[in-house]
Amino acid sequence: MVKIQEPNQYVIDLELQNEITMFYYREAELLDTRDYQSWFQLLTEDIIYRMPARVTCDSSSESDIIDEMSYFEDDYTTMKTRVDRLYTKSAWSHDPPSRTRHFISHIRIKKGRNEDELEVKSYFQFIRNRGNQTINDQLTGERVDLLQRDGHDWKIAKRTIYPDHAVIGTQNLHTFF
Repeated sequence: MVKIQEPNQYVIDLELQNEITMFYYREAELLDTRDYQSWFQLLTEDIIYRMPARVTCDSSSESDIIDEMSYFEDDYTTMKTRVDRLYTKSAWSHDPPSRTRHFISHIRIKKGRNEDELEVKSYFQFIRNRGNQTINDQLTGERVDLLQRDGHDWKIAKRTIYPDHAVIGTQNLHTFF
């Protein structure tokens, strides 16, 4: 097992890095193939899934993220409702279904507070096309996840999505990142 300790406190165990990378690739594939029920199984029952708002501010500001205001802030129950709705006839934003691609990169791992937890940061690029449109929706940003070990697998206990955009230029946010 090759381990490297970086000055910024990210721990790189190359086997673990590969395991987490493959976990994220599998997650992206489930979302892109619209297997939302299998994707939902990757979440813990105490999941917090949120996207805080970003604003444009001058360079003297400490942060351009507004934690008190979110585009969405979901828990297990609301996530289940969102997933279940996709399999009903009233999911108009998914009829016809969107074609999506989730690209994940720059995966950085830190040890969590508990032995069975990891804090993982990654960059994402989300592209969506629907119907016969020639223009794609595209969102980019950073995700900060808390992963928990569940037997031999990992589950997402918390995901905070930080969009690069102060104005989200899509028709809806009915997607998962």
